[in-house]
Amino acid sequence: MDIATVVDIGREALWMTILLSAPLLAVALAAGLFVGVIQAATSINEMTLSFIPKLAALALVLVIAGGWQISLLVDYTRRIFERIPTLFN
Repeated sequence: MDIATVVDIGREALWMTILLSAPLLAVALAAGLFVGVIQAATSINEMTLSFIPKLAALALVLVIAGGWQISLLVDYTRRIFERIPTLFN
């Protein structure tokens, strides 16, 4: 196994991590920002208030994008397993 193969596998793994986590992170950021603006406007300083909207938003994103994320991860895993015989030549 040469260095280019290792770098390629690592690059692909990092890209897969970004693709899988980006929707969840973006929605959590947007929900936290929205709740923060509402808290600042109403002067409610309860730190636990932002937990429930973030949790609901993340659950909604998982319902919407979960199938896509699973299929992406399954395809990646298949590609990695298919490359195993060619790695140790």
